[in-house]
Amino acid sequence: MKEITEPEMLRRAAAYCSAAERCIQDVQKKIDAAGLPPDASERIIARLLKERFIDESRYTRFFVNDKLRFNKWGRVKISYELYKKNIPSPIREESLAAIDEGEYRAILLDLLKSKKKSTKGKDERDLFNKLLRFAAGRGFESRITLDCLSQLFKGTDCEDYADDME
Repeated sequence: MKEITEPEMLRRAAAYCSAAERCIQDVQKKIDAAGLPPDASERIIARLLKERFIDESRYTRFFVNDKLRFNKWGRVKISYELYKKNIPSPIREESLAAIDEGEYRAILLDLLKSKKKSTKGKDERDLFNKLLRFAAGRGFESRITLDCLSQLFKGTDCEDYADDME
């Protein structure tokens, strides 16, 4: 196998970043896989940052948007995935704060409605708890989930179930 040179890796990394938004960690993994020394890796990443091929705040905005709209993830799960990608806390918080609250609740409510149709429970309380766990697994905060479940279970005493959760 032919050893890759630093200029060639820079060109490949720039093309990789041009195809889609990437964070530093994604690019670092590609460079490491090519077997370049750490000092060459640092120079390549510094150049990509300088030329704005990599922009972590731009990457984070797109990541949050995509995971919310397409994967239907909540803030908790999105934040955790960004944390695993070594995105700094201020950038994570800024992007998560930009989520439209109305759209966020609408996504959660739609998710819960469709899950309610396909979920069986012994009784209303059991179904309520299953949906609460489902939303938690998707990364939605319990307070917002309880509000949406209260709306979904109108006419039943779901406030009692929510009180049991607190």
